[in-house]
Amino acid sequence: MSLKQQLDSFRDRFMAKAETDVVSAMLRADAALNASGIASLALKAGDMAPDFTLPDLRGGFVSLSRLLRAGPVVVSFYRGFWCPYCRLQLAALGANLREIAALGASLVAISPQKISGAHPDIASDQVSFALLRDRASKVAEAYGLVVELPHDLRKIYAQFGHALPQVNGDGGWMLPLPATYVVDRDSRIAMSFVDIDYRNRLEPGSLIAALTGLAGRERA
Repeated sequence: MSLKQQLDSFRDRFMAKAETDVVSAMLRADAALNASGIASLALKAGDMAPDFTLPDLRGGFVSLSRLLRAGPVVVSFYRGFWCPYCRLQLAALGANLREIAALGASLVAISPQKISGAHPDIASDQVSFALLRDRASKVAEAYGLVVELPHDLRKIYAQFGHALPQVNGDGGWMLPLPATYVVDRDSRIAMSFVDIDYRNRLEPGSLIAALTGLAGRERA
């Protein structure tokens, strides 16, 4: 089953069970975000990727510029461990990690969620790529990805146990648009995927194709 099929299946099950007011609030938020044009502010292919140094789940720090010394880097922004769509995406990335590494690339995933709130399945030793904490979404902001959760969704998120001021530990209701970038060794973005609908994510096959193109160019 493709990642899109998994995401769509979860969405269909959730929407079928969700209360009418929850569905209505989500649809209003989707429409407002679509009308905002915020996706046009996000960094895109050809732009230079801002450097960052962020803490990981295991107590270390990871720097983009240092990783780039060894090869291209896949940088994936996600909302948090609490987000089921994000967990599906992280699992799909992990399933393709060996092929990513074989193409000379490394992978990091970035979220504003507190490290202490890591989902046990994601934070386990089974995840062998770096999961980084972006406090107050400062790095996401540098990439043009930050959005503020609408007021009518805040109560709903809190009811689900996802009150962002507590989950992220920064007092705000900000989230990154889920996005995936392939950053070449010169810090230039070779491929970007940004979607205002957080239920849509980049298929691993498209990511592998972009990395394959970079590897072929280096060999030429």
